[in-house]
Amino acid sequence: MDRDQVAAWLAAYERAWRTPGTDALAGIFTPDAVYAQGPYEQPVVGLAAIARMWEDTRDGPDEPFTMSGEIVAVDGDTAVVRVEVHYHRQRHQEYRDLWLMRFADDGRCRSYEEWPFWPGKPYTAAQDPHS
Repeated sequence: MDRDQVAAWLAAYERAWRTPGTDALAGIFTPDAVYAQGPYEQPVVGLAAIARMWEDTRDGPDEPFTMSGEIVAVDGDTAVVRVEVHYHRQRHQEYRDLWLMRFADDGRCRSYEEWPFWPGKPYTAAQDPHS
């Protein structure tokens, strides 16, 4: 992968999010892709499971949001991207994410892991008062 290919993948990801249904996912994820919504979250495995997760997570293709990304690094089949998303819902919501992606030879993502951060949330797990 190179930066142009990663940028094209990011644009395809956003288009897929804005497109009704989940058919577009087959163009950006491999059939056996692993998708983790956080570093300690149980990953979703396989295209069908990713499609169900997308439909459960998003408000729909007309969901109002803006998304911007900055490619931090590309090394072989691995890319790291800093992404910022602002959802323009009744209650504004925003995220800053680091995405760690590994790509198959055909340019589709085979492993996706996000490290989400959002305002007002702690950066680390709460301390155990008994430790």
